[in-house]
Amino acid sequence: MTCYFRHLGAVFKKAEIEVTRENKKDIDKALHLIVGVEYPNCPAAWKQVKKRISEDEVAFVSELRDACTAKM
Repeated sequence: MTCYFRHLGAVFKKAEIEVTRENKKDIDKALHLIVGVEYPNCPAAWKQVKKRISEDEVAFVSELRDACTAKM
């Protein structure tokens, strides 16, 4: 779980999301939901996250911010 988070530091910063032990799982679930991958399939989620970021990083960051704000 969340093995790909280390690659998303800049995205989390842009989304103004602070990853903590307490919220890491909720953020991971939000990412899976955003990219349409069943939780906890991390390899498939990471593949889709990379794709979405490369297509439109601004929109992805906004969607992530909204999803995490709603959950927290």
